[in-house]
Amino acid sequence: MLFEGDTEPYAPDGLVTVGRFESPIEAQIARGMLESAGIETFLVGENVNNLLQAAFRVRLQVRMEDETAARAFLSPSANLDDSASS
Repeated sequence: MLFEGDTEPYAPDGLVTVGRFESPIEAQIARGMLESAGIETFLVGENVNNLLQAAFRVRLQVRMEDETAARAFLSPSANLDDSASS
């Protein structure tokens, strides 16, 4: 499940958070989608989320210049458009 509206714990230089996930598995799936499209990704909080899932969300980050493309790939409407054309 993708969570929006969480505050960013810190602002890493050159990276932006494009998704927050309760489950590390969901974060890995989103990461795989982006990386298969050639977008380099970084996961933050994946290991601590395994310890206490309800308290921490896994953050999927990309470089600032890839933000627009990453958000387009992760948007629910983009996923619907892909399944309609199949």
